[in-house]
Amino acid sequence: MVSTEDIKSLILQALPDAQVEVLDPNRDGQHFAAIVISAQFEGLSMIKQHRFVNDALKEYLNSGLVHALQLKTYSPSQYQQTNFRVEIS
Repeated sequence: MVSTEDIKSLILQALPDAQVEVLDPNRDGQHFAAIVISAQFEGLSMIKQHRFVNDALKEYLNSGLVHALQLKTYSPSQYQQTNFRVEIS
């Protein structure tokens, strides 16, 4: 079973500057939601940002260990323009 910390660790390996929050809303270790904020996303489309994160988790996604991953990705400037705030570690 995959943990939120496993997912977070892999994302941080690919994006060391990132602020990452990962949730397991079903508590099943297969369906996750993540918010990732990284300066490396600056100037990238949402699709390219998502691909960056999916590439970091490719092994888990391709093997089926992670069945679903809901992503919200932002550059710092994009995040500042959103209407919500979350506490991210």
